[in-house]
Amino acid sequence: MITGYLNSGNLSTARSLFDGMVERSVVTWTMLIGGYAQNNKFREAFGLFADMCRHGMIPDHVTLTTLLSGFTEFDSVNEVEQVHAHVVKMGYDSTLTVCNSLLDSYCKTRSLGLACHLFKHMPEKDNVTFNVLLTGYSKEGFNHDAINLFFKMQNLGFKPTDFTFAAVLTAGIQLDDIEFGQQVHSFVVKCNFVWNVFVANALLDFYSKHDRVVEVRKLFYEMPEVDGISYNVIITSCAWNERVEESLELFRELQFTRFDRRQFPFATLLSIAANALNLEMGRQIHSQAIVTDAISEILVGNSLVDMYAKCDKFGEANRIFADLAHQSSVPWTALISGYVQKGLHEDGLKLFIEMQRAKIRADSATYASILRACANLASLTLGKQLHSHIIRSGCISNVFSGSALVDMYAKCGSIKEALHMFQEMPTRNCVSWNALISAYAQNGDGAHALRSFEQMVHSGLQPNSVSFLSILCACSHCGLVEEGLQYFNSMTQVYKFVPKKEHYASMVDMLCRSGRFDEAEKLMARMPFEPDEIMWTSILNSCRIHKNQEMAKRAADQLFNMKILRDAAPYVSLSNIYAAAGEWENVGKVKKAMRERGVRKVPAYSWVEIQQRTHVFSANDMSHPQMKEITRMLDELEEQMEKQGYKPDSNCALHNVDEEVKVESLKYHSERIAIAFALSSTPKGSPILVMKNLRACNDCHAAIKVISKIVNREITVRDSSRFHHFRDGSCSCKDYW
Repeated sequence: MITGYLNSGNLSTARSLFDGMVERSVVTWTMLIGGYAQNNKFREAFGLFADMCRHGMIPDHVTLTTLLSGFTEFDSVNEVEQVHAHVVKMGYDSTLTVCNSLLDSYCKTRSLGLACHLFKHMPEKDNVTFNVLLTGYSKEGFNHDAINLFFKMQNLGFKPTDFTFAAVLTAGIQLDDIEFGQQVHSFVVKCNFVWNVFVANALLDFYSKHDRVVEVRKLFYEMPEVDGISYNVIITSCAWNERVEESLELFRELQFTRFDRRQFPFATLLSIAANALNLEMGRQIHSQAIVTDAISEILVGNSLVDMYAKCDKFGEANRIFADLAHQSSVPWTALISGYVQKGLHEDGLKLFIEMQRAKIRADSATYASILRACANLASLTLGKQLHSHIIRSGCISNVFSGSALVDMYAKCGSIKEALHMFQEMPTRNCVSWNALISAYAQNGDGAHALRSFEQMVHSGLQPNSVSFLSILCACSHCGLVEEGLQYFNSMTQVYKFVPKKEHYASMVDMLCRSGRFDEAEKLMARMPFEPDEIMWTSILNSCRIHKNQEMAKRAADQLFNMKILRDAAPYVSLSNIYAAAGEWENVGKVKKAMRERGVRKVPAYSWVEIQQRTHVFSANDMSHPQMKEITRMLDELEEQMEKQGYKPDSNCALHNVDEEVKVESLKYHSERIAIAFALSSTPKGSPILVMKNLRACNDCHAAIKVISKIVNREITVRDSSRFHHFRDGSCSCKDYW
């Protein structure tokens, strides 16, 4: 009867029957201990074992192995050591099954030092012994030790099992050694284990984690037997490698199998929906997760938070988050990331503060998300505080935290701090180098961006698609057209990457900026997809620079025929082109079209951080408490600028008004107000950093160059596309922007 209740999971009734027994045998005690151990109640199981010993019952080897099978928690190592003492005391330290169970318990409680000591002194070993320690090594990241043990196992004549191959392939994944995995694959075939679905799934996972989707597909379709895990791996691999349609088709196929629906890859499907901003698909997957009870899986819950946040449904995201918030940092990170991606940086920062109050430990992914918020807000003070926080948390050596700090310092205009952070990183990967290349690109330092790319290649790292996107952006910002064309060609011919839409967009931008519109059109004609809003907007901006009205009208027609436009930028660009040419009737037509489609221009504003406070200004804004001092500073600067030969460019005042009014309006552009405020609020000679949400106009660019010379200060302005470092009358962009 006790066995029946234990098998059904009714521990309380089984315990009541046990407590009512007059006589109990070793078998009865062992059965009840096993029931608690199998239900992850190791403390109760250990308590029963202690009671058993107090009642004078002598445990046998079955009791000991049964008890040890329940120790899986990190904080149960003390209990394992006590059982170890009983094993030695009762003479079972030479019994192989008991020693293997003890070794397994030490590994599962992450006590590899004790596990290694036991392994070394075991008088007898078998395949299980090696597999247990091999698995322990690979799970804890001791990958070289795992592989060395694998070779030792072969040298001693022990034949590998399915668990051996699974453990050693896990170690190979973490070492990022594709050749080692291919050698293991050959050994699997030689040992005739390729038919084993457990081993085949481990190989699928290995190839998937190395983005070898071709090998994953080939192996999957050659497998004599597949299971739910096989489908999960290939669906996830296709999703990671942007084969979304194939991933969805495989999921539809999976739904017609008899595999456990609760184990379906809902998290992967939710990730696809999140990245595509496909709310309808996300809700369908949510419904399936509820029906199959997969909603209770933490990974699925976290993915739901991420999906709803990215789809701008923070109400739903917060409701699911409320049930998960106490469990780990993952749902917090998902929601913070959602806020940051939607531009709600202050909300992301507030949630991070709540996370600290809730005593939830942030991880490297959390820090990467919150540092992105600091970068976008250009809050160097807050970024430095987070840097200190990361050091105290012990995450500073993490390559992703370090890379996020490089990116944060660069976007806050502190390229020296970004470079210092990069040089201090103990390990670097593609993400780190990409952050550095991007930093140089944003700051208009094409030479260092190109040099960093080459240094990355020489260090043995393979550039990825983001690396090429960063270097193409650098070439675009700095007018390095021939170099950009070379990198684009090497991307396909040398590194065998298929360019994505964003790579083509960067190339189009680079060619149009330099006035090579014909080449840009030819490139777009060769693309495997239609030009999108970003490309046509880029062309329109370049037409404004090169005064190419004909091309501008064609680009505008393409944009205005699109069903959905993200913002008013194309309308504003075309309106500005007409205004600069004095075609006010056409300006009126564009503005009428904006009104008819309900499109509103994003107001320009600039902000500056002074003494840990952020001050925001808009054009002609007179609301700041220190406006008198700001106006006085602007007037003084205007007088000195005239002496330096500065003449306002009234073409940048895009309104049909008198010349005098145009010139006066230029003086009160948001970035100039912010600079005037910073000049009157900071010590002489100190650098100034101003941020602007839109592109700075040509007149402001010319004016700030003169101002930097007059006040003898470095003035950095970050607009919507790049950094401008003004020093002694010149700009780092060399007027190419």
